[in-house]
Amino acid sequence: MRCLIVEDSRLARQELKHLLEAFPEIDLVGEAENAEQALELIDSLKPELLFLDIQIPGKDGFELLESLDEAPAVVFTTAYDQYALKAFDYNALDYLQKPIQKDRLTAAIEKVTASARVESTPSSDATPLAFSSQVFVKDGERCWFVKLSNIRLFEIDGSYTRIHFSDQTPMIPKTLNQLEMRLDPLSFFRANRQQIINLKAIQSIEPWFSGGLKLTLSCGTEVEISRRQASKFKKLTSL
Repeated sequence: MRCLIVEDSRLARQELKHLLEAFPEIDLVGEAENAEQALELIDSLKPELLFLDIQIPGKDGFELLESLDEAPAVVFTTAYDQYALKAFDYNALDYLQKPIQKDRLTAAIEKVTASARVESTPSSDATPLAFSSQVFVKDGERCWFVKLSNIRLFEIDGSYTRIHFSDQTPMIPKTLNQLEMRLDPLSFFRANRQQIINLKAIQSIEPWFSGGLKLTLSCGTEVEISRRQASKFKKLTSL
């Protein structure tokens, strides 16, 4: 698995590199000491995993992830414990507090490799769905049989995905990547790292910062699309 270390401390980078030598399944392809370098390396090297410090120059680790249309798997590394809950809102696979201990790193890499196996293993429920399909949704003791065309929005909520339809917002134990593989790309669009929208649920569109777009859905929810995704959106929806 190709990985990138994003850490402003040279000593911390050296220590993590030394620890990673014990894990042949991890291929370290680069290092960045600030957000600008990290963005360039993520774009050019396409790592599958980030070891990401939270407090880095330029942007913090959370802002860095928010600026990516599609983020690699993430293990946060930090000297502080107060960001742990927020880290898992960003779908982090683990949260390592510095100085990093080998047993904790081992556990984190086991989570990473297990997650990669799940993502890459074909499953019986990977059949593409038509826009007119009806899907079964279960959240706790509640169940629904809902038309896919009535689902306005899919969005990450911790390690789950929240589904928006009618006045309901159940959560299911699926990733956006798993769902995106089954959805009709002419009807559903990956707006950003955290949201997939139903194109027919768009009520209005307006220009947004840095060449992006802001969409308002029929329910009133606002969704921001980055410049890169805005270009894909225009190609998909233009005459």
